[in-house]
This record gives sequence, structure tokens and C-alpha cells, in this order.
Amino acid sequence: MAELTPDAQTPARRGRGRRPADQVRAEILTAAGELLLAEGMAGFTIEKVAAHAGASRMTIYKWWPSKGALALDGYFTVVAPTLAFTDTADIVADLTNQLVAFVHLVRDTTAGRVISQLIGQAQTDPELAAAYRERYSAPRRALAVETLTRAMTRGQLRADIDPESVVDQLWGACYHRLLIADLPLTEDFARTLVDNLIRGLR
Repeated sequence: MAELTPDAQTPARRGRGRRPADQVRAEILTAAGELLLAEGMAGFTIEKVAAHAGASRMTIYKWWPSKGALALDGYFTVVAPTLAFTDTADIVADLTNQLVAFVHLVRDTTAGRVISQLIGQAQTDPELAAAYRERYSAPRRALAVETLTRAMTRGQLRADIDPESVVDQLWGACYHRLLIADLPLTEDFARTLVDNLIRGLR
């Protein structure tokens, strides 16, 4: 996952001419995500993102109301491909693959340090906390709930389970080990979580 720890020191050179708005937005998000993973929140500024994306601060503030909102959107942009939910019609395999990918992402790349910083700062920054829920946590949760709901309709899981609670039990346990490192966050731990929980969900 070396692509998740980029060198964000050299601003990209842009050619002349007006870029479409969708392209500018995508380049800002990519620049924000790469800068965040390279330098963490301590080195993350609107000015640096603007320089790397070849965009103006005014353009950035038109789409993002705060540094935290941009940081979260940038983070989600660069990690989304790694954390994509597959649908193989096998709920055990899909949950295991997703949870193992999450563990490797936050344990083996700078993404773990960054998300820990964002969660920590959100405890004393209401604006960042709101952005975290809206722009990262809620979309990730919705994807997981959708996966579980599909499995319920297929008869792979009990029809009376609460998908929201299952999400908390699986990913919440991983976040606990990420943030409170009294025990290691490992691939075996992720697989055990799914195995233990599925026995009851079926």
C-alpha cells in the first residue's frame, strides 16, 4: 500500500487553460488526501492543498467550509478504493475481506495515524466532529449496513438482526485496538471477529 504514503512536497504543475469544475474538484480532493497522509493534520493547510492542486483558496472554500471538512473528504477519496465493499454473495467472505483491508490500511500505512488524529481532534472541535460524521463515518457505515441488509434478504443472516449494531461490533472493535493499543490490531483479530459474530447472526 505504498501508494497511500505519497510524497506531497512538490506542488503539481498545471497547464494553461480553464479546467472543468469536476476535474478541479477531483484534483483538490486528491491533493488533500495525499498531503494529509504525507504530513498529518499538523502539516495540513488550505494553502498547501491549493498549491498542490493548482487551485485558488477561494475555489476550495466554495466547496468546503473548513479545513477539517476538506481533510475528511480528501482522506475518504484516497482510502475509498482500498475500503471498497465487494459483493461476492458470500457475506462471510465480504465482511472478512473488508475488515482485513481496513486493518492493513490503518496498521500498515500512515492512514492509521491520520484517522487517529482526526478522531482525537474531533473530541474538542465540534465542526470537525460534525464533518467526520457527515463525510466519513456515515458514508462508511451506510456501505456496511447495505452489505448486511443484502445478506439478510438473501437469507444468509437472521432477519431480526440490527445491522447498525453489527457495524459497531466489528469496526468498533478494530477502532478500539487502533486507538487504545493494549492489544495488537491484526489480521487474525479481524478474522476472529467475523467468525465469532457470524455464529450468532446465522
